[in-house]
Formats: sequence, C-alpha cells, structure tokens
Amino acid sequence: MEEGLTALEERVDRLESVLGQFMVQTNITLKKLGEEITRLSKQWEEDRKAMNKRWGELANKMGTLVEDIFFPSFEIVLKKYFNVTPKLLTHTVKFRKDGRTLEIDILAYTEDKAFIVEVKSSPDRKGYVEDFIEKLKTLSEFIPDIEKYKVVPIYAGLTMEEKTIAKLTENNIYVMVVKGDILEIVNFEEIK
Repeated sequence: MEEGLTALEERVDRLESVLGQFMVQTNITLKKLGEEITRLSKQWEEDRKAMNKRWGELANKMGTLVEDIFFPSFEIVLKKYFNVTPKLLTHTVKFRKDGRTLEIDILAYTEDKAFIVEVKSSPDRKGYVEDFIEKLKTLSEFIPDIEKYKVVPIYAGLTMEEKTIAKLTENNIYVMVVKGDILEIVNFEEIK
C-alpha cells in the first residue's frame, strides 16, 4: 500500500507541476492578449481618425465637384433660358462685413440682372432651402450695388425631390438640375 501511496504522491506532484506550468503559461498568454487588445484599440482609434479625415475631404470635394459641374455650363443655361450673356461670371465668391461672411457659389451679372446660384450636393437636406432664402435677404447688406439689378435666384443640385422643387417654386426660386449631360431649369415656365 505504501508503494501505491508513493505513486499517488508522485502523480499529484506531477499534476501540481503541470498545473503550475499551465497557470504560468495562461498568465503569460493573458498578458500578451491584453497587450494585443491595447495595440489593436490604439490602431483602431488611429484608423477611425484617418477615416473621418478622409470622409471630411470627400465631403469637401463633393461640394466643389458639384460647383465644378455647374459652373462650366452656367453660361449656356443663361443663354438658353434667359437669352443673356453675362458680363461677369464667377464662382465661390465671399463677401465680408462686420465679421460675417456671405458666400455665393456662382454669381453672374448681365446689364440688368444678377444671378445668384446656390449649389448643393444634398439639396433636399432639411433647412438648406430656408438658409438660401435667408441668404437672399442679406444680399444688399454685403453687396450694396445689387439693388441696381433684378436678382434672379437659382438653387442647384444634381437631382432634387419634387417637394423641394415645389417649395422653391413657391418662393420664386429657379431650380437647376442635371438631366442627362445638360443642365436644366425644371421650373422655368412656372416662374418666368
């Protein structure tokens, strides 16, 4: 029986040794896992910040992209719909007064008209139409000479929902969108 007890003690000793090694290895593995999770968390945060920066750059580019689409063809639109050729045609104009800024995406002057164009990459977004209407009310504050001209407001987007078009038409604002590969004023007959 003593032999059996000795054999059992040896087995228990080996088991304790194996269990001790297992615990040491588990602690080492858990420490490494914790370090890897910390590293991945930092990497994820850096990746998230980089992606947010890229989204911001893309959003800014989208804004200029829309202006780049509308500006080159705007003179054609003026000739087609209003039978005029602008004496001045420019885009992204900023006027400053008393610490405030007024930005006009496209501005065109003829002998008696001033065309004010607001270009939006998401023209149906809530509040954009109202903001444009408010902008139109402040024109004379920033551009005193504008009162010499008949102001022709145009709201532009790649596409536009019918409810947005209806609201703009109610406010006597022309709506310009891309149809195929040309620009069209879709509510011209209702306003002219």
